[in-house]
Amino acid sequence: MLRTAIILAGGFGTRLQSVVSDLPKPMAPVNDAPFLDYQFAYLKYYGIKQVIVSTGHLAEKIRTNYGNEFKGLNISYSHEEIPLGTGGGIRLAFENCSDELALVLNGDSFFDVDIHKFYDLHISQHSDISLALRRVADASRYGTVDIGEGNRIISFKEKSSRAGEALINGGIYILNKKLFLAHTPGLINFSIENDFFEKQLNNITIKGFEFNGYFIDIGIPEDYTQAQHDFKEFKYR
Repeated sequence: MLRTAIILAGGFGTRLQSVVSDLPKPMAPVNDAPFLDYQFAYLKYYGIKQVIVSTGHLAEKIRTNYGNEFKGLNISYSHEEIPLGTGGGIRLAFENCSDELALVLNGDSFFDVDIHKFYDLHISQHSDISLALRRVADASRYGTVDIGEGNRIISFKEKSSRAGEALINGGIYILNKKLFLAHTPGLINFSIENDFFEKQLNNITIKGFEFNGYFIDIGIPEDYTQAQHDFKEFKYR
């Protein structure tokens, strides 16, 4: 069972500046509650006990709001003094993680994945690193993922202006702490997608599992507006 989650909440939120300029993206209000409230409630529902929030830009806004707990969920923080990217932020957060495995998710998106099922697939299919994938009708906004036999990821493709249905990286991972630390550099800015996943495809068993749950990225104003409607029916309370 997964006990620890890492939430990446250190980005600058450039695309959302026109709507929310004085808050980090994960604190953007959705129906008068910070977006992080919904993520914490979701993680608590699936039995996560400890959340490590990787902070950067406007970090004090998150710390001041939550302190060290959310409705019984323990919260700690890993702060980037300089921007470390998705990969560097995760690596720094792992220094506060005592568990062998951690669930990792982005602080500005929500993907309704059954975490228990995701973990069971990770274990039963002997995956070293696992990604939750989502099939979308128009993948032009996203990088796409190709999977082969046994759900092993065989390639990542960059964003393309060409529209069409494809599998995308949903931004939720199960990472092995020891493996991740052994194959990544310390205290430098790097991308987990480009500098770890893509480069380690032939060295580590990285598998992708498709889920069809609700998915939204509030990083752009249009989807942020959509979230105000969608989250009125949020099922994790």
